[in-house]
Amino acid sequence: MKLKSNALQQAIKFALATTAAGLFVSGSAIAQEEQTEVKVNKNVEKIAVVGTRSAPRSIGDSPVPIDIIGGEELGKSGNTDMLELLKGSVPSLNVHQNPISDAASLVRPANLRGLPSDSTLVLLNGKRRHRASVIAFLGGGINDGAQGADISVIPSIALKQVEVLRDGAAAQYGSDAIAGVMNFVLKDASEGGSLEVRKGEYYEGDGDTTQISGNVGLPFTDSGFANLSFQYKTADATSRSVQRPDAAALKAAGNSDVSSLAQVWGAPEVDDDISIFGNVGLELTNDSQFYMFGNYSERDVRGGFYYRNPHTRPGAYSNDGGETLLVGDLTGDMSGNCPTITIDDNVLDNPDYINGVANNPDCFAFNEMIPGGFTPNFGGNITDTSLTIGTKGEFTGGFFEGAYYDLSGTVGYNESRYFIYDTINASLGPESPRDFSPGKYAQLEKNFNFDISKGFDFDLAYDVNIAGGLEWHEETFTVTSGDVASFTAGPLTEQGFSIGSNGFPGFKPADAGEYTRRNYAAYVDVEAPFTEEFLMGLALRYEDYDSFGSTTNYKLMGQYHLTEDLNIRGSISTGFRAPTVGQANVSNVQTNLSSGVLVDSALLPPTNPIATQLGGTELEPEESKSYTFGAVYTMGDLFLTVDYYNIQVDDRISQSDKIELSQADKDTLEAAGVPNVQSLAQVSFFTNDFDTTTQGVDLVANYSAELFNGSSTFSLAYNWNETEVTRATDITGAFKVSRLENDLPNHRATLSWAQQWESFSAFTRVNYFGEYQGVHVDYDATAKTADAAVTLDAEVTYFLNDSISFSVGAQNLLDQEAEKLDFQDATGIPNNNWGGQYYETSPYGINGGFYYAKATYTF
Repeated sequence: MKLKSNALQQAIKFALATTAAGLFVSGSAIAQEEQTEVKVNKNVEKIAVVGTRSAPRSIGDSPVPIDIIGGEELGKSGNTDMLELLKGSVPSLNVHQNPISDAASLVRPANLRGLPSDSTLVLLNGKRRHRASVIAFLGGGINDGAQGADISVIPSIALKQVEVLRDGAAAQYGSDAIAGVMNFVLKDASEGGSLEVRKGEYYEGDGDTTQISGNVGLPFTDSGFANLSFQYKTADATSRSVQRPDAAALKAAGNSDVSSLAQVWGAPEVDDDISIFGNVGLELTNDSQFYMFGNYSERDVRGGFYYRNPHTRPGAYSNDGGETLLVGDLTGDMSGNCPTITIDDNVLDNPDYINGVANNPDCFAFNEMIPGGFTPNFGGNITDTSLTIGTKGEFTGGFFEGAYYDLSGTVGYNESRYFIYDTINASLGPESPRDFSPGKYAQLEKNFNFDISKGFDFDLAYDVNIAGGLEWHEETFTVTSGDVASFTAGPLTEQGFSIGSNGFPGFKPADAGEYTRRNYAAYVDVEAPFTEEFLMGLALRYEDYDSFGSTTNYKLMGQYHLTEDLNIRGSISTGFRAPTVGQANVSNVQTNLSSGVLVDSALLPPTNPIATQLGGTELEPEESKSYTFGAVYTMGDLFLTVDYYNIQVDDRISQSDKIELSQADKDTLEAAGVPNVQSLAQVSFFTNDFDTTTQGVDLVANYSAELFNGSSTFSLAYNWNETEVTRATDITGAFKVSRLENDLPNHRATLSWAQQWESFSAFTRVNYFGEYQGVHVDYDATAKTADAAVTLDAEVTYFLNDSISFSVGAQNLLDQEAEKLDFQDATGIPNNNWGGQYYETSPYGINGGFYYAKATYTF
């Protein structure tokens, strides 16, 4: 794998800039390794490394629910994508595969507790992780317009554990922590390591996946460590498609150039997917440490798109729905006298077409160049890099003696350069290239923070812990224009041929720009153990943005031990999510299905005059109120937690419903310089257009015992989640409301059994997915209530010796099939015009069973 030079230069530049500029600190993550010896009662509200790999998945002595997923558990899976690994361990986390979903196919969004991906804050070693540059324009309902972090770049072999805080935490961490927080903790060993090779494919014989990963711990002088990890992966595309009826009809009529499978629904091809992570720590003195960690990741992704029918595609083959052929006059002065061609079953056999176009050098139709129609492939190169440098320790003198501090700085960068293949810029006629680079998006974030925490003796059961901190954050979203052919208006523009790369027109120089926002914050956090049984905590955070102003949020939490084995806990908090700079400024043209018809739709900034005319306004932050109440019960080897949660979010930000354009709207857009206006059918924009209430219950149980002449661990995790749209504007759309409320299953559960013997181990997990709303191509006529389903995962490992092991396993071992499409058109005839077999919203995917083998060397 050869790293792209410009991306590598960016990584080096960021490293130098961060080293020179200073240091960054996260919100309330004061708890570091040196504090783990302090009583747990004094560190209950800390998202940090608070347990070992054998610790229960939920921390019992915390007033808020936290799940711990160990690195070993993450490794017991056939999946190589971190999103899929977490989905199997956290039932309140849902991830869709999003076939044919523009950029959402490149960076898949994930949903914690039924909220969009950018409502979950992602941390790495307790530090805020930058968001991806990809905005999910076609995000499958709940994620429309979401811009979350790219979790998929994190390899499981680099992780010590993952901590999932299932509670609102904006008062500690700021924006995005409405649904919860996921903290990825990197390994920090100074010796040993492992090397793993994994190979697998789907039962259907496609999706062949190869992964090579490794981790090594090295001493960094006598007082530190350098822990390094890498992962290299390739994955072939999958297809769960049937031939489209229109393509089949063309082929039956004699058009031999139509592909045998015109349109593919499946997972995209992933090539040269490499991630390198490093984690460094050094003890400077007995009371201070230096740390540094970061990553460089890159991958190429390529997936399918919608088929362009050679009789009906607007702007390329016909502009009247397939009645007559779109023919261009190439003379320059319209002297070619090009004929009007009526389209029949196969226009290629029409004598008027043969004589008047195919054999007439003055006239042109794309049927000459691409007679069977075309299916663009959409892809991108995703680059992600970050670096955090800091110091932490304990003050040894003065007023702050005994206080812990954390001072650090971070910079994160994510770039998505888009490519679209096997398409055309129709306005260029026969001179059109077939492949284009429409441009790129980039997200750059910088953070600087200082945190301090100290215990004070107020004659309570233990010291009262008081923490405080400051944060400065800058976010920049950059749009870079594409190659000239991807956006230029060619000589056939005035004759009705569409402008720009068909399917994803390139960003024009006028669309390019750099948009920046800065904010600063201050917080205070108090944890008071009034008695040995009763603990309370209060956090306050003030945050000021240079775009929309300031916000203040709080969190109040408590825990009471009723008995030695049983305690109750709860919290109430407010939160917010700031609109991203990208959401406030991005614009593009999408190709999507509307009521089953392929149309072009323009996404405009919410302050664009057309957006304003249709109801758009400057974006404001989402605001939330949430509370949780639960209990923790421990008896011997049994550990059980049950927590109820309620999250109310006002003024949620998402992409508006796509609004049909009038001719007057089109004229205004054309005057403003928007390309292909006359071919646009719809327009949308980001807006604060609805409120929701999400409630649910999380249940987690663990039990360990000596059984079957070995060691057994049983884990049960269950989530009930329900979302109700409590307010919606006219631009929200009834079907969007339905998708928000019904697309995700209300009930999810996992039951796992891990068994260990001297030379063998086995792992089995049963996954339950409740009923959900089946939807295909974002079309309300396809919606139905899909059945609940159960899938089974299993893995068996043989330990040849202390260093070498071999594993075989399967995801969806019994090959549980996704819900099949069975909707009908307006005439009552079964309809599958778009070549799919299964509903896209299947919570366990559409690809079926996957088997794999892996070999691991540990040293």
